[in-house]
Amino acid sequence: MITRFFKKIYRFIDKTIIVPISRVIYYLNKKLKKNQGRLDKILNKPSFLVYLSLSLAVIMFLLIDSRVITLVETEAEVVTNVPVLVKYNEEAYVVEGVPDTVDITITGRKSDIYLAKLLGEYQVVLDLSEYKASDSAHKVNFTYSKSIDNLVYKLDPSYVQVFIKNKESRVKTLTTDLLNIDELNSKLSVKSVTLNKSEVVVKGSKEALDEIAMVKALIDLGKENFEEAGTYDITDVEIVAYNSKGERLNNIEIVPEVTSATIVLESYSVTVPLAVETTGNLLAGRSIASILINNNSSFSITIYGEKADIDKITSVPVTINVDGLGNNSTRNYTVKITKPAGVRDMSVDSVNITATFGEEKQKTIDITSNINEQNLASGLTVNNITEGSITVQVKGVQSVIDQIDLDDIEAYVDLANLGKGEHEVEIKINNTNPLVSYVVSSPLKINIS
Repeated sequence: MITRFFKKIYRFIDKTIIVPISRVIYYLNKKLKKNQGRLDKILNKPSFLVYLSLSLAVIMFLLIDSRVITLVETEAEVVTNVPVLVKYNEEAYVVEGVPDTVDITITGRKSDIYLAKLLGEYQVVLDLSEYKASDSAHKVNFTYSKSIDNLVYKLDPSYVQVFIKNKESRVKTLTTDLLNIDELNSKLSVKSVTLNKSEVVVKGSKEALDEIAMVKALIDLGKENFEEAGTYDITDVEIVAYNSKGERLNNIEIVPEVTSATIVLESYSVTVPLAVETTGNLLAGRSIASILINNNSSFSITIYGEKADIDKITSVPVTINVDGLGNNSTRNYTVKITKPAGVRDMSVDSVNITATFGEEKQKTIDITSNINEQNLASGLTVNNITEGSITVQVKGVQSVIDQIDLDDIEAYVDLANLGKGEHEVEIKINNTNPLVSYVVSSPLKINIS
């Protein structure tokens, strides 16, 4: 870049000075016949033109440097995002209101600006060494170094209003926060996390420290290569302070800034049955005679996840649509299994289901003494008013309903939001068997007291 710059100067001098002077000398040579021979000898010497060019180049350089001759017009250029160096007693004070960077506008000759950019030595300093803590703001000007004296430098902003406060320190309890848990191997779960420190020291102004709601060690599970269950040691765990809104606080100094942790991974799993549910209505007089899952009358899958979550799951539901079916003897389905809440992985994600249909039959079962009460308000009791029996019609193919008896029927009434007095409530059946359906003959009359 510098070589091209001097080549341009040389071409300028050659074009504007040496060539015109050579033409003048040539003209004078023709006119002055008298000294023709002597002048020819001088001009034919190679060293003469070299010395002449060198002398003219030096003269031109001095003229340009002293601004007698200007190569280009004055220009301006903005240098953005120049870092600010703040000088103050970091152990005793906290400084607020200082920008991280400033912009510098440089004005002058293009060649000087170009040279200043090549040097790239921009240093902006905010010197607060002589300032003390105060409740009011201090107006402080930036100082900066000039790499080229001939240029005009202008800072934006040229000064700032800063607050200097006494630095305080407090001890805070350190907790953990697991990041990117979805990127962890789906069959693994976090059993425990142990930090090598339970407390940290936070430093800052009183107002900043009062904002701290929690201090967390951020363990990024996505950065580590966890492939199997075991114990892992993690280093350089970042520590971050948050306010009550969950916003990260950047005006807090935390000692130490990082910590280490030990994480224990396990693979929790349970095996539960697949429960088939139906939607839609079969043709009149038809029922489901049997359901096979992957050619088995009962089918179970293994689910993986956090122990507390999967221990609550007793079955995994899948749904088939039987609306308008029953004429044909069978129907085949390929069903995708939806993960229940808390399940991270499953041994299979889809199954083949075969449903067979037959003629619907029914039988009646008396349930008067087998009705449970749910959601009754505290301090209240219930008495039945309904006299006589309440029956349930059980519908399905003959071979299925023959196996249903009173112990298989879970009847209940929902008494939520019911107070004292007489009420007529619907009897509901908790039915998990897709091969049968239930119809209750009448509602139940009760008295709540």
